[in-house]
Amino acid sequence: MPKFFGMPRLQADQFRAGGPDAYGNTPERQISDGTAPCRCCLKLIPEGAPMLVLAYRPFAALHAYAETGPVFICAETCKPNGTALPAVVVSPEYLLKAYTADERILYGTGKITPRDAVEDNAETLLARTEVAFVDVRSAKNNCWQARITRD
Repeated sequence: MPKFFGMPRLQADQFRAGGPDAYGNTPERQISDGTAPCRCCLKLIPEGAPMLVLAYRPFAALHAYAETGPVFICAETCKPNGTALPAVVVSPEYLLKAYTADERILYGTGKITPRDAVEDNAETLLARTEVAFVDVRSAKNNCWQARITRD
């Protein structure tokens, strides 16, 4: 069964401390309306709670395949954990893409996937030996949602 992971806590804590985002900007502080998904704990940020908005690049190195996009995180420390399909994955469809160990997109793996088929598609992709991980992105806005790995 594939496991879903959000942004690593240490990285989220750097943003919470005012560290620069992927574009060198200080994360923006906002108040959640209750619909913002935290990309660290993979839970909805409660209505009225402070949150940060920032540009995020979930890759170790800067290269042509290292996509960047906006994400929300809890402004206060939260606890990420590997989980099954997170409750914040609520849209009808998502873009799944498989990557190799050197963080390059494995061509031909990108697929718009219905929410109910995300885990099955991820399992199929992760069964390929050349796939190191699968990223889940918004099908409409390309925002990074989570990373999927093998058990």
